[in-house]
Amino acid sequence: MKTSFELVAEFREDQGKGASRRLRHLGKVPAILYGGRRDARTLLLDHTKLSQLMDDERFYSSILSLRVGEQTQAAVLKNVQRHPYKNRIMHVDFQRVLEDEKIKMIVPLHFKGAAEAKGVKDQGGVLSHVQNDIEVTCLPKDLPEFIAVDVAGLELNQVLHLSDLKLPAGVEIVELLAGRDKPVASIHMPRVEEEEVPVVDEAAAAAAAGTAIAPGTPGAPGAAPGAAPGAATGAAPAGAAAAADAKGAAAKGGKEGAPKKGDGKK
Repeated sequence: MKTSFELVAEFREDQGKGASRRLRHLGKVPAILYGGRRDARTLLLDHTKLSQLMDDERFYSSILSLRVGEQTQAAVLKNVQRHPYKNRIMHVDFQRVLEDEKIKMIVPLHFKGAAEAKGVKDQGGVLSHVQNDIEVTCLPKDLPEFIAVDVAGLELNQVLHLSDLKLPAGVEIVELLAGRDKPVASIHMPRVEEEEVPVVDEAAAAAAAGTAIAPGTPGAPGAAPGAAPGAATGAAPAGAAAAADAKGAAAKGGKEGAPKKGDGKK
């Protein structure tokens, strides 16, 4: 069984959240090792060394060698807890590996041939990655670091499924074992977003087009706020016009009824 990375750890005796906080302040990472038909053990790892190893993608899909004192145990990484906003590893879980016992691991997908794909090169499509990793099950000796996905033969509107992947000997995909043949990648035409039509003010649009607006039309220059459509600009209210007509009639009648000069003189 080939191991790619070696981690130096120590057994952890103190338990509890308070102890974990103190250990993290000292640059340690709490961890647990379980499985392999043995009891779980709590461990401590150096944060700096662990962080450097985790920068390598292969670390997540390889058989690791955990060394505690004189003891060495093959294991795989099963879970990582990180701080929500700090660049800090909070806790890691390891599972013991036995040579004759199958394990389940998530391995990355490495896509190749995208630029040469007929759907991209000749038909103007774009390649979409539906999945970037998959869960596989196999014996530790057969565990691959990644699964190669060749998309060079994909045409426009074609979809590559899990069942289309070429797997190493002894490796099976968990989703396929459960009867779920999910898509992995596809080539489709790029989406064209429709341009939004700007909303133009009616009066401004008419003025720009050189169209005259009838006086009194809402939005026309000089129109009184709230004026009814068709009302002349500056028109007096109907009540005021009636009062002016009555006043003029009264003045005219008074002049006709007044005695003329010289009337009544003998």
